[in-house]
Amino acid sequence: MAEPFTREEFETPEGRKRAFRDLMLRDHGFLRTVYDNSHEIAPGKMWRTYQPSPKHLERWAAKGVKTVINLRGPKPSGQLFLEEEACEQLGLTLINFRVYSREAPSKEILRGARKLFGEIEYPAIMHCKSGADRAGVMATLFLFFHEGVPLDEALDQLSFKYGHVKAGKTGVIDAAFARYIAYAKDKGISLSDVDAFFGWVDRDYDPAEVKASYRSKGWGDLLTEVVLRRE
Repeated sequence: MAEPFTREEFETPEGRKRAFRDLMLRDHGFLRTVYDNSHEIAPGKMWRTYQPSPKHLERWAAKGVKTVINLRGPKPSGQLFLEEEACEQLGLTLINFRVYSREAPSKEILRGARKLFGEIEYPAIMHCKSGADRAGVMATLFLFFHEGVPLDEALDQLSFKYGHVKAGKTGVIDAAFARYIAYAKDKGISLSDVDAFFGWVDRDYDPAEVKASYRSKGWGDLLTEVVLRRE
């Protein structure tokens, strides 16, 4: 196991070399040089993408992007230090908002996402490691909370087109939203009603119970945990 990476180490010549090695090798950045999993969510306003390198951030800044939302959280790493440095140099606002790929979204994440989308400066990008699961959750919530897209339509952001595997452990995300959609349809509630959704979240939603009752499929786990090695 590699030694923990510190900001002090990053400030050294060898530390910077390690940061780029970590980004390209340990974090699979070399794959992102040939496979671009970046997609526009709302025209001229929001994109979803993978872990950006400094060069990627230069290109996003050239497009007019003002805010970068890091869905991986602030855990010290070579890629985070490079991202922090590049955002500072480019005048981009970097926000760390941690989301999980194998958990039903917590109530805190749901409330926090709604607040976040109402406060940030646009245009913006959101990224996780590969741009598949956590970016998919937040893209869904952005369209539902901020753009008025019905939840069942917004859930198109969680599909294999973007690398999301519903049959694996990452499918617990889909299971959580399915609970609300079934409830809303039973009660005749519009799937565009965000306030009704949060009423259900506050009153009935139990993320731990959703995770405990969810069952992934073996082939899905093989794909997400072994082949794709999702974070």
